[in-house]
Order: sequence, then C-alpha cells, then structure tokens
Amino acid sequence: SDQFPYFNRSSQRCRLQSLTNLDFNFLESNLKQSFNPTSHDDNFHRSFSSPCFSIASSANMDEDSKATTAPRIEILGGQRVPTVRALVAEVTMAIFSGAQPLLLPSGLGGAYLLQTGKGHNIAVAKPVDEEPLALNNPKKSGNLMLGQPGMKQSIPVGETGIRELAAYLLDYNGFSGVPPTALVSISHVQFHVSDAFSFSSVPYKVASLQRFVGHDFDAGELGPGSFTVTSVHRIGILDVRVMNLDRHAGNMLVKKRCDQDMKGYNRLGTAELVPIDHGLCLPECLDDPYFEWLNWPQALVPFSDTELQYISNLDPFKDAELLRNELHSLPASAIRVLIVCTVFLKQAAAAGLCLAEIGEKMTRDFSRGEDSFSLLENLCTKAKASVVGKTGEGGGYS
Repeated sequence: SDQFPYFNRSSQRCRLQSLTNLDFNFLESNLKQSFNPTSHDDNFHRSFSSPCFSIASSANMDEDSKATTAPRIEILGGQRVPTVRALVAEVTMAIFSGAQPLLLPSGLGGAYLLQTGKGHNIAVAKPVDEEPLALNNPKKSGNLMLGQPGMKQSIPVGETGIRELAAYLLDYNGFSGVPPTALVSISHVQFHVSDAFSFSSVPYKVASLQRFVGHDFDAGELGPGSFTVTSVHRIGILDVRVMNLDRHAGNMLVKKRCDQDMKGYNRLGTAELVPIDHGLCLPECLDDPYFEWLNWPQALVPFSDTELQYISNLDPFKDAELLRNELHSLPASAIRVLIVCTVFLKQAAAAGLCLAEIGEKMTRDFSRGEDSFSLLENLCTKAKASVVGKTGEGGGYS
C-alpha cells in the first residue's frame, strides 16, 4: 500500500521520557453541580446513576460534624460498570473501617494509596487538583489553574482523570488488561489542601480511582525480552488507539505470579504486563506519542490471528458514541483523535504492518534535530486540505 511504505528500522530512536503519576479531569462547570446535592434536577436519580456513599457514623456526631468531617465518595464516571461500582464500594468500606489514604512519595503529583483496615492495597486515588503542575500540588511542583496547558500542550491541566476512565471503558473485555478505573468525587481530611485555600469543611475533590495491581516490578526493572509477545501487542494496540503520549516502562507493571520466582521472571517471554496511568492519552489534537515498546523485539512480531480479529472488530464510531454518552466533558477533539487513530490502526493492520511499523508511522522523526510531522499527521493534513480545498502551510491536524 502506498500509504504504508516499508518500515525503516534506521529511523527508529529511543527518547528518554518519564511523566509518571500525572493528571486528572472534570470540567469545573460540571463539578459545582455534581458536588451540591441540592442542585440536581428532577430527572437526576442519585440512587441509580450516581451512587453516593456516605461514611458518616450517626452515633456520637451532630449534623454539623457530619457535614464537615465525614468522608464521602460519589461516582462521577463509570457508574454503569459493575467492576467500577464494586471498586468504589470496597474503598468506601475500607475508609469506613478507619483506613487512611497514604500519599505516595514517588512521582510529581498527589497519588494516594487506599488500603483495607488490615493493610491490603485496594486502589490508587489521584485528585485532579494535585497533579504535577496544578496549584494544589502537595509536592509544590506547579501553580497552574485547571484548564491551562499541562505537561503536554494537547492535554490541559486537570483533564487526565477522565482519560484514565476512557482508557478503561475502551479496553473491551479486558483485552489489554487496564485495571478497573472510576472517576469519583471524594472528600477526606488526608487529601492535601494548599495554604492558599480556606475551607470551612473538608472539601470534595474530583479524582481518578484505579484498582491496585499486585506486582513485583515495572517494565524498566527487567529486560524487554522477559515479556510475552501477547502482552506487548495488546498494550500497544490500546496505545495506538488512544494515542498514548506517555507509555514509558514505569507504567507497565510486571504482573505478580504466585508460581514464579526471580529466575522465572528472567525466562524469555514469560512475564505478563499490566498497563496503568493513561492520563496522557486522547490528546485534543494529533501529537507526538511515546511508545516504550517501539524498539522492543516483540513489536516486530506479526499480529496473531486473534489480535487481527480484535482490531478488525473495532468500530471507531461506536467507540466515539460510547465516550460521548459516558464522558460528557471529554472534548470532541479528543474523540476525533480516537477515531483517526483507530481507523489508522485498522488500515495498517489490514495492510500487514506490525506493531512497530504502525507506531513508527505515528511518531515524529527527531533524527534531523527538529520536529518533523509523522506520516499519520501528514496524511491527515492532506485529507483536511482536500476537504477545505486548500493546502495551507504546516502539518498539524486538529
């Protein structure tokens, strides 16, 4: 196919890039209404569409004390998914039993480990106002307001939480292994509140909530030859669909297996990977993705029949409709990127390209010391020019 020229191995390059524990999301215009139980209209049925869990004890507390100190969790996104409801219920019971969110020292943003009363790990919560560049960041790494350009210009500050949920919703039947993820509003005294803010009660925070995955390593601690071809392919397929801008080794966990010792991890092609941290996907325009797996040998292996069938069955327009229905505040431009990338994946796979070839054609070439647009960007620019009837200069697509 002319659109997919032969894969040029010499053009590959590896860029060190690590943006861990990033962003989160929800439009501020929607938040105020979501947080105020008296503001819901007559058609809003909290008991069905937005489960709300109060952790206030009716004993030994007056109404004012309950209002100011009682932790609460309300599902803002993913409430129709049983695994999401189960996760939130489990977290609610854990906090009710007295478990405290623990701020994780790693990463640039505020990420909290949630445990059961017995110390078993349940989930990781990332408040949207505590991401790396946000004004309320507990590690003092930024002072940006929600909506300003973030770590990536194409993803605003405060808008990665909804993308975390989008990645989970798009991972049909757990094909790529994204852990159950929800978007919630949550209040707890342990969450960070900057000295610049003053609240009369414990404030609500919008946060992504992702089930904790037991693991011994991340992909950066083992050689890539340890991972199964299937794991790499399935993560790569998802990354291509959602144009992941930050698939580095630290957000691919090596799944813990009870029957595997350290020697077992070193056997070629035996370790399974679990993808986490999808906040930097679905940018508002085509951007330069980062795929750690691009130079791994597994990415050069042709897709299996099962993988090709999965790709063939993908319907980008149904995916778009799913996100429009479930995630009302996800920008239309981000959904358009999903459609473009999924169509590209389907056509490239049908043309016989392997994962590495597909990823390379989505990635900008830095070999000349400056950005040059990717093949995908150039194709979209030409398509856009043919529609509007003019060529224009530059190569961006939005």
